[in-house]
Amino acid sequence: MRVFKLFVPVLLAVIAVSLLFSGYQVRRDRRIQERELSQRAKLLGDSLDENLTSLLDSHRELQRLVERLGTGEGLEGIVVYDNQGRILAVSSAVARRLPSPPAVVLRAMQKGGATGEFATLGDRQMYVYAVPLERDQEVAGELVIVQDAAYIERQGTRLWTYLLFGIAVQVVVILLISFLVVRRSILAPLTRIAQRMRALRMGTALPATAETELFQPITREVATFAASLAAARASAEKEAQLRATADSCWTAERLSVALRNKLADSRLFVVANREPYMHVRRGKGIETIVPASGLVTALEPILCACDGTWVAHGSGDADRETVDQRNCVRVPPEQQRYTLRRVWLSKEEEEGYYFGFSNEGLWPLCHVAHTRPVFREDDWEWYRQVNVKFADAVLDEMASTAQPVVIVQDYHFALLPRLIKQQRPDARVAIFWHIPWPNPEAFRICPWQRELLDGLLGADLVGFHIQAHCNNFLQTVDAALESRIDREHFAVNRHDHLTAVRPFPISVVWDEQGPSEKPKPVHKQQSVLLNELGVEALFLGVGVDRVDYTKGILERFFAIERFLKKYPAYQGKLTFVQIGAPSRTHIKRYHELLAEVESEVDRINWRFQSGKWKPIVLLMRHHSHEQIEPFYRAADFCLVTSLHDGMNLVAKEFVAARDDEQGVLVLSAFTGAARELHDALIVHPYDIEQMADAIFRALEMEPGEKKARMQRMRRAVRENNVYRWAATLIGELCETRIGGGESAGDEERAVAVR
Repeated sequence: MRVFKLFVPVLLAVIAVSLLFSGYQVRRDRRIQERELSQRAKLLGDSLDENLTSLLDSHRELQRLVERLGTGEGLEGIVVYDNQGRILAVSSAVARRLPSPPAVVLRAMQKGGATGEFATLGDRQMYVYAVPLERDQEVAGELVIVQDAAYIERQGTRLWTYLLFGIAVQVVVILLISFLVVRRSILAPLTRIAQRMRALRMGTALPATAETELFQPITREVATFAASLAAARASAEKEAQLRATADSCWTAERLSVALRNKLADSRLFVVANREPYMHVRRGKGIETIVPASGLVTALEPILCACDGTWVAHGSGDADRETVDQRNCVRVPPEQQRYTLRRVWLSKEEEEGYYFGFSNEGLWPLCHVAHTRPVFREDDWEWYRQVNVKFADAVLDEMASTAQPVVIVQDYHFALLPRLIKQQRPDARVAIFWHIPWPNPEAFRICPWQRELLDGLLGADLVGFHIQAHCNNFLQTVDAALESRIDREHFAVNRHDHLTAVRPFPISVVWDEQGPSEKPKPVHKQQSVLLNELGVEALFLGVGVDRVDYTKGILERFFAIERFLKKYPAYQGKLTFVQIGAPSRTHIKRYHELLAEVESEVDRINWRFQSGKWKPIVLLMRHHSHEQIEPFYRAADFCLVTSLHDGMNLVAKEFVAARDDEQGVLVLSAFTGAARELHDALIVHPYDIEQMADAIFRALEMEPGEKKARMQRMRRAVRENNVYRWAATLIGELCETRIGGGESAGDEERAVAVR
């Protein structure tokens, strides 16, 4: 019954529209028939005019002619009057119906032209048509043609009956079809959605079904809700398990609670060059993509936890079409848990600030990878202007926020902390430097080292990955600027402003397993992966990097070459897969490196390959984390051979992926990760012989030793995951005392940098 109530308005509307159109059709049909009747009368009148006029004086002949012509089809009769209105001749069929001339006769005489009208004669509807009979240009009489019009009413009644029957049939058919359509396309999907929601509420899960396009938005929302609810339940179970075992592992939920307590009524603002979501054109539509970035992985949980704001360069070709008038958009698209504020840069600004000063100047300067840094005056000016532009955007976003908390990311924004603090001294500002900090002698190469250091010291907290980088930074400040260095508390006092310097080793998201969960099965076996690549081998090694001269990719290939020569038994058995995303290719050094990498792969493969086996497979394109993880999980070893790196999250991603507790990590000593993952095989990336031996050791290692090493590394990554990094960084910043310079005592200063 409730279903049929849905159709009542539709049925009433259908009936009303049908009746309106039926009435129009009946009236139209009536007008057509009346017009045809009038035309027949006119044709008959025109044909009789001359003949009857000539017989007006001969009444007998006139009567015979009228009798003979007055019996045609549809013709009721004919009457001829003289100019005084007296009957001269009349058909017997209408004689009794016209005892006196009808009004139309008088109007025709007065008008001097033919006139017709519908009239009721006796009990019948007739059409009376009067034609003046002229002789010597004077009206000598009147011809009246009487036609039966009752059939028009009868035909109209029949048409109404037919149309009403048709309306009734249509209503019944529409009702049945609508019921079937609603039952199949609306009620059935709604029932399935309701069942799924009920199952979710009861703690069980039903498989998602493919619904019609009409319900796809609801289905997507239900799927998102189901995923969120499942994640919340899993997190709650994990939190309960952690509390039961007194475990201190950080989770997204624990981070969310901690940040809300730390921030209180304040808000968090993150500044980074890269945006977490890009809008790009795909055909005629717009698609949302997530750029591959460890920074996005690390920071997004923080913003989601506290409804913060992320300020970034809008680099997608459809980014401008998706923001509001303040250049903001809520993200993620399905949940909208924080705000993304986009800053627009011209090609000249991006070229000078990002590719120029940041990546041709600061990047090689800080990595000390034997690539000469390039410093140009124009690039520095663009770098300064873009920092001012970002500062304006941040200040605008936090204009209505009291005591905001700002976290600036990386070497692109060294001037930003000072610019923000000059306008908002009440803000708590931190900058995290994701790349290494070199020794003072190396940093002196930069012509604007004093400006960069002064900008960084505008922050209340400067963070690096490891303590060694903090030490280098303090030494650089001591050598370049007038300031007081508090080495006991690792702080710098400049211009009566205290800046704490701390190590915060960044990490990856840890997918905590519940107490009843088993280790995930390997997504794809080695043989499957190698078959997809068209290679036959028994052992698999993997490397994952941007194609950058700091990553030691060429040295890695030399080590593979040396290994195959030194241990020829592995020829035809080991294939190393290098996943390398091209990066900054229009910078000359990167373009040259790309060519060198491809050339060395071709040379080594040509030297060793045979049949379907080759030693190195180079996958030179961007891969998502979901595409990379099967290689992590199936590899016998992972090579991380950076020549100099701040942390290198690939090492931690590999460890986090190995829930089978197998695989071996071969790790460069010049990475921040080497300070935490002591059970990796630590190598010197410039020592090709040592790396070749490490590969051999990884392949020959006993399963028991592999398991023990991987267990210890996984414990380290689990305990120091990205949530702990975020909580520690923001917690330290929120506890920092604002404005504690030389006027503060030693005790206050110690509290300020605790």
